[in-house]
Amino acid sequence: MALLGTGVIGGGWAARLLLAGVDVRLFDPHPGAVATVDSALERARRAWAGLTAVPLPPGGSLTVHGTVAEAVAGAELIQESAPEREAVKRPLLAEASRAAAPDAIIASSTSGLRPSLLDLEMERPQRFVVAHPFNPVYLLPLVEVCGSPRTSPATVERAVAIYRSVGMQPLVVRREIDGFIADRLLEALWREALWLVADDVATAREIDDAIRYGPGLRWAAMGTFLTYRLAGGENGMRHFMAQFGPTLEQPWSRLTDVPELDDPLLDKLVAQSDAQAAGRSIDELTQIRDDCLVGVLRALRDQSFGAGEVLARTERELLARAQSVDGSGPAAGADGRLVLHHTSVVPEWLDYNGHMTESRYLHVLGDATDALLLQIGIDTVHGQSASGYYTVETHIRHLREAHLGERLYVATQLLGYGEKRLHLWHELYRHSDGALLATGEHLLLHVDRATGRTAPAAEAVLAALAEIEADQRSTEWPEAAGAHIGGR
Repeated sequence: MALLGTGVIGGGWAARLLLAGVDVRLFDPHPGAVATVDSALERARRAWAGLTAVPLPPGGSLTVHGTVAEAVAGAELIQESAPEREAVKRPLLAEASRAAAPDAIIASSTSGLRPSLLDLEMERPQRFVVAHPFNPVYLLPLVEVCGSPRTSPATVERAVAIYRSVGMQPLVVRREIDGFIADRLLEALWREALWLVADDVATAREIDDAIRYGPGLRWAAMGTFLTYRLAGGENGMRHFMAQFGPTLEQPWSRLTDVPELDDPLLDKLVAQSDAQAAGRSIDELTQIRDDCLVGVLRALRDQSFGAGEVLARTERELLARAQSVDGSGPAAGADGRLVLHHTSVVPEWLDYNGHMTESRYLHVLGDATDALLLQIGIDTVHGQSASGYYTVETHIRHLREAHLGERLYVATQLLGYGEKRLHLWHELYRHSDGALLATGEHLLLHVDRATGRTAPAAEAVLAALAEIEADQRSTEWPEAAGAHIGGR
């Protein structure tokens, strides 16, 4: 794929695509473009390491090109993320359309400009769509796909398929409209928030608290209409509207009025916003945001609801990709050990000494076990299997410290297996220098969840284990395997 422009949105697109294994061709004359992508990619890696134990595919490659024509050459999809100005976007899109392959899809990340305003100078405007994502693009799955009257239905269908393939949830906007769907809702809320500040009804912090401690939590799972349907009880939306509909006639809101954005209001907003930040940098706030989003997405994933359903679907697709036999399977070292889990040390993993606390070593090694189980067909992520492996014994050796921000990976060796048991050996390494930080030896039993008793694993699972055993036949037995406390 080709990206025209980086910035917050373009950098987020690059990170999502690269993590999904997509090669990216980048054009952006700004001298800091590559640094922007690198920063976004590092944040995305950190976030996804905490988001899922399913192995990601090998990362895509990033190439930087000096002209639009070079960047779009051979690209299936071209994503423009230039500044939100029609005078900038329209000629850039037109230039891309002249250089791109005839069947290439060209998309704009605009958050509000109608596609019919942007495709006026393009060649073959039937292959143009707006594809409006949300920040951070590498975590939030929504992308609004909107065509102009000149866009062909086939283009929309192809664009939807491409965005779904990189873990996004495309929402097709039925007809073009300023601001599309989500931003129109956000603008209404934003306008009311500005009035509340301008009229000294509430501060910026109080308004944010009103959202994040109340309706925002519900919206993450239910959205607007489903939330109100629940408020109607057994009689649903009809009862809710009968009870609360009349309030719509009350002059509560000022949706059609906009406060004057004069210097006094701007000064008030800036001062209150700075007070909210409490001296924290943009990087610190970004990390807090991403960590919170990861937690929300994981919770929703466990219920397979809302954005969590998209994450669950993405995990299943990633797992199928890792298990494929077309050469894109899990990474393996020269000695045959599997490298199925990568992660990074996050702040909440640190202890009073400033390095990773001992419980997190078990956490990381446990995620590596889950990754191996996923590899052999045991769904530990979604809890939908009638049986599974239960850990009955663990021995961890703590060899070196891990510090904040360090990237880690686990190499896994199958020491043995039977119909009802599984014997694993994990080694935890640091990416930067290859240092061995810890080892973990784990014995698991296969259990029928209905009876709570051990039971033989499925033939397909045993066959997958046999294949791993064959691949690791020449792997040396770990010297410390079977060691007792204090033994080396």
